[in-house]
Amino acid sequence: MAALPMVQGTVSGEVTDALEQVMPEAGLSYSLRRRVSGLGSLGRPRFVALAEWRGGKVAREAKRLIASSALWARGQKGSGALLYQVMLERSVRCRDPFVCMEGPWLLRRLSPYCSRIELTALPKKRDEGKLLYAMGWETANVHLGDRQQIKAVPRDLAARTSTWLRKAAKAMTTRTLTDWKEWTVYHAG
Repeated sequence: MAALPMVQGTVSGEVTDALEQVMPEAGLSYSLRRRVSGLGSLGRPRFVALAEWRGGKVAREAKRLIASSALWARGQKGSGALLYQVMLERSVRCRDPFVCMEGPWLLRRLSPYCSRIELTALPKKRDEGKLLYAMGWETANVHLGDRQQIKAVPRDLAARTSTWLRKAAKAMTTRTLTDWKEWTVYHAG
């Protein structure tokens, strides 16, 4: 994270205020970095605040969220409401105390022990089935929190063929990789 590029220019007070609120102690001096990570939020601003605290390193991230592109893909106009905080509050699981929303900003800690799992980093002898099961479980936890939609999920699944998920995953992978390639070409030049 120390190798991330420093932020050039000024950052809105909205971002710095939000990051300062999630630091472990008020008044910590920090450096502000830019970060690009993953394929799902390319082009959205991400800032990382790095600080020293009690002999250790601290990192907090602010990522700008936007309304779901599913509305745009369906040709719908929506309120643009961000539902992330609602999902955090309703999901049926132990909440991460370091994840919260402040306006349109998702705030979270970053550390070597709090990161996504890269399949390429896993050992050769592994069980992706267990990982996918855990990911599905977490997705179900989010859906369980929406009492209005809870009955719609089993009805929807019952109406689908046995191959729908594999086909949908392949289509999503293809579209995501295409989008990423176009984004990298656009931003490289």
